Amino acid sequence: QVQLVESGGGLVQPGGSLRLSCAGSGSIFSTYAMGWYRQAPGKQREWVAGITSGRIADYSDSVKGRFTISRDNAKNTVYLQMNSLKPEDTAVYYCYVGPLYRTPSYWGQGTQVTVSS
Repeated sequence: QVQLVESGGGLVQPGGSLRLSCAGSGSIFSTYAMGWYRQAPGKQREWVAGITSGRIADYSDSVKGRFTISRDNAKNTVYLQMNSLKPEDTAVYYCYVGPLYRTPSYWGQGTQVTVSS
């Protein structure tokens, strides 16, 4: 059974930073990709960032240069460091794990990120 639990969301002012964490349980993490999607109110879920088991990372154009994804395979954990946050980054952020970095097989429950003054 694979479970993912996110943490680290919250309210932050524009220009601020947050760090999301996603801890997983199960046996697939060492060989699977991990990453993050987000969903803003009234919008479709969009891919944000992914990282392979070999730590090759990729980002959507909307967050490139501001967000950094990393992973700790020993802890089955993926992180998303978000800097220079903008109001348009407000969304529920979902972590995932899957065989390819844009192919989710399992999802976390989501964590709310709100960027507002």
